[in-house]
Amino acid sequence: MRLWLKRRMKTVRITLALATKLRVFCAATTLFAVFFAQSAFAHPHVWVVVKANVLTTPDGKITGIRHIWTFDEPFSAYATLGMDTDKDGKLSREELTPLAKVNMESLHEYGFFTVLKQGKNALTFSDPVDYFLDHDGKALTLHFTLPAKAGEIGIKDARLEVADPSFFVSFEFAKDEPVKVEGFKGACKVSLKPPPPSVFSRLSQLGEGFFEKQQGANIGSEFATPVTFACP
Repeated sequence: MRLWLKRRMKTVRITLALATKLRVFCAATTLFAVFFAQSAFAHPHVWVVVKANVLTTPDGKITGIRHIWTFDEPFSAYATLGMDTDKDGKLSREELTPLAKVNMESLHEYGFFTVLKQGKNALTFSDPVDYFLDHDGKALTLHFTLPAKAGEIGIKDARLEVADPSFFVSFEFAKDEPVKVEGFKGACKVSLKPPPPSVFSRLSQLGEGFFEKQQGANIGSEFATPVTFACP
């Protein structure tokens, strides 16, 4: 932990996965207060819009998942401080390569916040491939593919969740084409079931102390949007 904090302070970077380790540290900083004043120091602190493509064989065996995650603008601004090395006012993929690599290494500890199951059988993943970050002038977007490693499962009746158990990070599926199936010879109906509005209305009533007391509990599942696949 101490080595990590030293590294982060030295490079002035925050990565999505390691943000869960910084909740106490961030709460004490002025920068955090500026970025997240509107949240009244209550979870979540980082917002991510998700698009996911589930990759399959023609007969429906899942071979991996391709993620596209877009971070909120305040987080994007802080995470990229000092990264415009050529001072051209833009962030190239090459300039963002070190940050993309750190994200991949860090997210591994958290299982990439991705759970894909068929019944009780869960898919496990190999190291990510084809990863990179890009920046549209406002927000960072992380692209990466998780190849299936073990626990072979099919797309039929599978269930996908992308969520942070601590709810320090909020994952929300995109409104436009949030989840697709690639490679399957048949047609799949993809269904998303977001939590009711009443769940999110509770956030205004929950202070940071509540979440600190819940460390280790899967609070994020309450706010997750399960994705199911109905395939022939």
